[in-house]
Amino acid sequence: MSKQPDKNNFVKQAGILATAGIICRIIGILYRRPLTSLLGLEGLGYYSMAYNIYTMILLISSYSIPSAISKEISRKLIIKDFKNAQRIFYAALIYVCIVGGLASLFTFFGANLLVEENSIIVLKVFAPTIFLSSLLGVLRGYFQAQSTMVPTSISQILEQIFNAVISISAAYFLMKSVSHADTTTQAIYGAAGSAVGTGCGVVLALLFMMLVYLKNKNRIHKQMQQCSNIQLQPYREIFRNIIFTVTPIILSTFIYNLSTSLNQTLYTKILIYFKGFQEEIVSIRYGVFSGEAIVIANIPIALASAMAASILPGISGAFALGDNKGAIQKTDVAIRYGMLISIPSAVGLFALAKPIVLILFPQKATIWQASALVACLSITVVFYSLSTITNAVLQGIGKVNIPVLNALISLIIQAIVLITLLFTTKLDLFILAIAAIVYSFFMCVLNGISLRKELSYQINLKKCFLIPFSAASIMGVLAYFLYNGLYFITKINVVSLFATIAIAAAIYLILLFHLGGIDKSELETLPFGKKIKAFTKNDGSE
Repeated sequence: MSKQPDKNNFVKQAGILATAGIICRIIGILYRRPLTSLLGLEGLGYYSMAYNIYTMILLISSYSIPSAISKEISRKLIIKDFKNAQRIFYAALIYVCIVGGLASLFTFFGANLLVEENSIIVLKVFAPTIFLSSLLGVLRGYFQAQSTMVPTSISQILEQIFNAVISISAAYFLMKSVSHADTTTQAIYGAAGSAVGTGCGVVLALLFMMLVYLKNKNRIHKQMQQCSNIQLQPYREIFRNIIFTVTPIILSTFIYNLSTSLNQTLYTKILIYFKGFQEEIVSIRYGVFSGEAIVIANIPIALASAMAASILPGISGAFALGDNKGAIQKTDVAIRYGMLISIPSAVGLFALAKPIVLILFPQKATIWQASALVACLSITVVFYSLSTITNAVLQGIGKVNIPVLNALISLIIQAIVLITLLFTTKLDLFILAIAAIVYSFFMCVLNGISLRKELSYQINLKKCFLIPFSAASIMGVLAYFLYNGLYFITKINVVSLFATIAIAAAIYLILLFHLGGIDKSELETLPFGKKIKAFTKNDGSE
C-alpha cells in the first residue's frame, strides 16, 4: 500500500512536467508557422544551423545541470540533510556562473569557427542565453530534487510564450530594417531576431524561478535550522562531487544529442564541398528536415524527458538508501508509462503525418517531403523515449559513465551509416532520417543491456511493447480511415485531424485495457482514464 501513493505522485509529477513540455512544443510549433513564413526556408536554415550549435554548447555548459543538481540534492533531502542540500545549491550556482560564462564567451568570439558565414551573427545573438540558461538550470534542478515539477513547468510555459512573441516581433522588425537589401541579408537578420526571442524567454523564466525561490526562502531556512547537529560538508568536497557528477552526465547528454549537430555538419559539408551544392540550396533543404520534420517528431518525446526528470531524484534517493527493489519498481513504472504513450504517438505520427504537417507547416512546396520524413522519423519517438528514460535510470544508480559509452558507440555507428549513404545514394534528406533511426535504436539496445547487467532489471516485453503496439496498430489503421472519412465530409483539415486524434486516443485506451496492458488503477492515472474506465463498466467489462 505504501508504494501506491509514491507511484501515483511520481506519475502525477511526470504528468505535470510532460503536459508543460507538450504545451511548450505545441507553442513552439505554432509560432514556427508564422516564423517560417516570415523567414522563408533560407532564413529558417540559417537559424537552424546556429541553433543546433547553440544547443550543443548549451548541453556541455548547462543543459544537464537540472538533472545533475537534482540527483545530488535529492540524496541529501532523502536523509533530511537540508543544510548540505543548500550548500550544494550555492556551490552549483558558482559552478554554472564560471562554466556558463566561459561557454557564452566561447560561443560569441568563436562563432566564425563554428558555423557557416551566414549563420555567424545568429550564433552570436544566442551566446548570452547560454549563461542565463545555466542559472535557470540550477533553480529548476533545485525544485525538481524536492519532487515538485510545478515551478519548472510554469517557467517552461512562460519561457516559450515570451520566446514566441519576441521571436516573431524581433524577426519582423529586423527584416523590415533591411528591407532594401537582398533576400539573403533579410533572411540573416530575421534569423537573428528569432534568436533574440530565445534569450528573452530565458530571462522571463529565470525571473520567475527567482521569485519562487524567494517565496520559499523562509521554509528553506526553517528546514536548515532543524538539522543543527549535521556536520557541514566542505565546499571543496561539494565542488568535487558536482564536477564528478555533472561531467559524466554532461558528456552523456552531449554525445546523446551530438547526433543532430554531427548530422548537420556532415550533411552540409559533404553536399557543399564534395557534391558542389550552393550553401543557400543546402540550407533550404536542411530547413525542411530540422525546421519541420524533426520539430514534429520531437513533440511526443516531451513525455520521456518529463519521465526522466521525474524519476531521477526518486531512483537516486532509493539507491542512496540501498533500496534496489524501490529503484527497480520506479524504473518499471517509468518505462511502462513511457512506452504506453510513446508507441501510440509514433503510430499516430505515421498514420497522420500529412494532415499534421498541413496544419503546422502548410508550405505547398515541402508538404510531401516533410510528411514522408515525419512518417520515417515516427519510430524514433519510441527509441528516443526509451533511451532517454534508461539514461536517467543509469545516471540515478550511479552508473553515469555507461550512457556516455553507449552514446559514443551509437554515434560512431550512425556516422558510418550517414557518410556511406551520402556518398553512395541519392536519398538526400531521408539519409538523415535513417541515421536518426540507427542512432536511437542502438542507444535503446545498449542501455537495455546495461540495465539488465547493473540493476538486474528485465523489461517486460509483453506489457511494455507487445500489448501497446498491438493496440496502437489497430488504432493507427482506424485513425487513417477515420481521418480520410471525416475530411471527405468536412473538407476541413483542422476539424478532421483533432476529431480523429480524440477518437483514436479513446480507442487506444479501451483496447489497451481490454488487452491487459493496464489495470483499472493505472487507467485512472492516464488522461481521461476515469471516463474510459466508466465507459468500460457501462460496456460490461470487468
